[in-house]
Amino acid sequence: MVSKSFSVTDLTEMGCCSCFGFLSKPQRSLRSLRGSGSRFSQELLLPDNQEDTDGFIYNGEVASMLRRRDGKVPRRNKSSEELLLLRAQSGMICREVPVKETRHVTRTEDENGNKMVNEYVRECKIGSGSYGKVVLYRSTLDGKPYAIKAFHKSHLLKLRVAPSETAMTDVLREVSIMKMLDHPNIVNLVEVIDDPSTDHFYMVLEYVEGKWVCEGSGPPGGIGESTVRRYLRDIVAGLMYLHAHNIVHGDIKPDNLLVTSTGSVKIGDFSVSQVFEDDNDELRRSPGTPVFTAPECCLGLTYHGKAADTWALGVTLYCLVLGKYPFLGDTLQDTYDKIVNKPLYIPEGINPELKYLLESLLCKDPKKRIVLEAVAAHPWVVGAGGPIPEYLCWCKRKSFQGTESTQNGKDANATVY
Repeated sequence: MVSKSFSVTDLTEMGCCSCFGFLSKPQRSLRSLRGSGSRFSQELLLPDNQEDTDGFIYNGEVASMLRRRDGKVPRRNKSSEELLLLRAQSGMICREVPVKETRHVTRTEDENGNKMVNEYVRECKIGSGSYGKVVLYRSTLDGKPYAIKAFHKSHLLKLRVAPSETAMTDVLREVSIMKMLDHPNIVNLVEVIDDPSTDHFYMVLEYVEGKWVCEGSGPPGGIGESTVRRYLRDIVAGLMYLHAHNIVHGDIKPDNLLVTSTGSVKIGDFSVSQVFEDDNDELRRSPGTPVFTAPECCLGLTYHGKAADTWALGVTLYCLVLGKYPFLGDTLQDTYDKIVNKPLYIPEGINPELKYLLESLLCKDPKKRIVLEAVAAHPWVVGAGGPIPEYLCWCKRKSFQGTESTQNGKDANATVY
């Protein structure tokens, strides 16, 4: 861990996030899928009250017991602060236009009595995030709508999510990761507002004027194979982009997948996302939604983040196709037991190619589970639309340009000499 003490502003500037601890899964009751309305409930399998009287939502005793499958203590990886700093220095920031940083907050009202934050006028609340609310605002500068996640720093600093981490760590990690990203299937972070003299902290995000992927298609039926295929292609494209940049989303599920007015899907909510070094995606903390948790994560051991994301993609596909969860028990422990031990059930009559894809995604052995590249090339995914187009991101374009410049320089030198 870095020994230097940083302020919230300092951490945001350097793209700070902390080492990942282990988040235990306390005993909790599961809410029934029935009654979840027109989409899969965002609160499903989450505690009614995440915070106990001391503001702790983890079991600190578990962290000291963590071991790898071979019984060895995992080696110390670089912290996220170090990784993100190295990426910034090496040009692995995938944005032509950096995220705007604002260090002052002016809270006023417009002539109609609507609340304002700087140049943004409040319209309505549109949801709740992990630690704060999400509100629709409209900019007085460009007239565009924005989704703003609002937090109280004092609350984030009190809420402990791991032995050495508070909720502020998660929020700063989310900001730091989103500062790196620019992809058509990823929700874009536009601005961060953090006034050191106030308790308010805001993330200004692009507003996706659409719906959740499951909205209007509650159980027992899915949303139709052709629509599911179109959605899945976008999700896979966004997830491959994240993994190529050594980022694990950690909470892929329908609630975090937004459909634009043109029908494309954007991945949102990076509040539990994690960054890793090179191909070493071995992680300890598994804070995602339990019903989408991979079997290896249920065992309380280390796991590989990309394979866990792929499993969650499989659960999401199952939900979209069949309108229900593949593994759901009456209690949290019962759900984990079914995820680990219960065979996958796929009803008869389903498209054989889709059935094979579901079985490949929801393979309980992470070593045998299909990888995203194979998903992208799978016959059912390719369909009539052809292979998923490769996205040439900004940092890759810069890398290619640098390589070409170097090569041209070598050729010129060869000509001279």
